[in-house]
Amino acid sequence: MTHGVTHGSAQDFARAFSGGFAKEGLPFARAGQRIGLLGGSFDPPHAGHVHITRAALTAFGLDRVWWLVSPGNPLKSQGPAPLAQRMQAARAIMRDPRVEITDLEARIGTRATVDTLAALHRFYPGVRFVWLMGADNLASLHHWKNWRSIMDTTPVGVLARPGDRIAARLSPAARLYRRQRLSGQARRMLAGAQAPAWCYVNVPLMDVSSTALRAQGGWPRGGSAS
Repeated sequence: MTHGVTHGSAQDFARAFSGGFAKEGLPFARAGQRIGLLGGSFDPPHAGHVHITRAALTAFGLDRVWWLVSPGNPLKSQGPAPLAQRMQAARAIMRDPRVEITDLEARIGTRATVDTLAALHRFYPGVRFVWLMGADNLASLHHWKNWRSIMDTTPVGVLARPGDRIAARLSPAARLYRRQRLSGQARRMLAGAQAPAWCYVNVPLMDVSSTALRAQGGWPRGGSAS
């Protein structure tokens, strides 16, 4: 998932969903379910992704988490590994019946987070989505496309990562939405809260990254993103 590039439209999403939710390989969800959304390239997926996913399920009282494995970013000359390979690797490492691995952005034609969320809210009425992110992403959220629309339409669950806690707490997003922050004790109420609402939780995280794993070798470099 990228933060400022958009391709396709909500009409693409509507065509994909004609006839029911479980169409064209898209995830099924029922109204009332609490579903966390963890977006990224997962290039490669690793134990840290698994750890924060399980932490989010517990901390925020979620029924399910969807891993939104993003297509390549057309703004980058060096794209990620092929989508099919990243999907396969994600399914191999994340073995939990509560977690869905999906390439829905590639199927519906969205790239920017704000557009993906708008489409999901429109075509999954009644589902309580929570956008999940690391503290490093909260620190840079103000650089994302229409970032305030993300905060204003979708509850956000922030999971602290090593070294990013201070920057996240002092970020423009944290300051602007300080009154909408739920306390850690109220974290399980996040999915049912009316946006804007966000909650910051400290969890013991693994200090591992996809960048470091790619540098170590053993995971193919992506080709052209075009």
